[in-house]
Amino acid sequence: MSTTSVKKSHIDQRMLDIIGYVFITVICLACLIPFILIISGSLTSESSITSDGFRLWPKEFSLGAYTFALKHPEQFVSSYLLTIALTVTGTIVGLFISAMAAYVLQRQDFEWRSGFSFFFYFTTLFNGGLVPWYILMVNYLHMKNTFWALLMPPLLNVFYIIILRTFLRSIPDAITESAKIDGAGDFTIFIRLILPLAKPGLATIGLFTALNYWNDWFNSLLFVQNEKLYTLQYLLYKMLGNLEGIRKVMAITGMQVTDLPGESLKMALAILVTGPIIFLYPFVQRYFVQGLTVGAVKG
Repeated sequence: MSTTSVKKSHIDQRMLDIIGYVFITVICLACLIPFILIISGSLTSESSITSDGFRLWPKEFSLGAYTFALKHPEQFVSSYLLTIALTVTGTIVGLFISAMAAYVLQRQDFEWRSGFSFFFYFTTLFNGGLVPWYILMVNYLHMKNTFWALLMPPLLNVFYIIILRTFLRSIPDAITESAKIDGAGDFTIFIRLILPLAKPGLATIGLFTALNYWNDWFNSLLFVQNEKLYTLQYLLYKMLGNLEGIRKVMAITGMQVTDLPGESLKMALAILVTGPIIFLYPFVQRYFVQGLTVGAVKG
């Protein structure tokens, strides 16, 4: 290869690197700027947001939204702890059961594999509806106003089981066969061999499951009347609803409403609820890219 060709190749590679870095920088800014606006909005007075809109830096600094949100700190902390307990417990248990179901469904020697797969898939197309589900949970399972009403519904997701099944198919059968020759049972193979090899898929599905639990508020709306069992998202939902009701009443009566946080409260609540779950991603990010490619064709 001539010197000119080598120089041209280096120039092309450098141009490609520059374009790549510029593109990544633009994408990062597109993701970062909205988050900065949320932080800035939560620290801005309501009157400033109403008159000037959102800014990257607060024009009138105020902690009124956080003060209003934490007006009853004991209830806020209780909901926080409950949501954390639900997220941790539900993610661990749900991920373990989903992995076991996926492992069984991908086993070629499981005689009823096709039948069970059909029943799993059927539930993704048809369901009994909201009313029969509510009757089942309340009248037959007696889960109203219990921790189980919040834990059980999001515990299993058939779509996640199908994804894990596809991922587990990429694990060579020779590993299972050699373990059986050495005398290992199915559960031992699953715990000591399959789970360690399935970390990328488990990390991805675990993150999705944790997000489902963290963001869940609908089950609290349906099954919970005890304030001690309000999840974080439902507590904030009620807080915004109560605030909106107060603002409407004060507007009808002609009272001053600009001092009450509205948009700034929404931004503050977004910061309060997204903080902990954001810190979960660094622990799973090294597996996340691998997990996103589950089911990909290997060369």
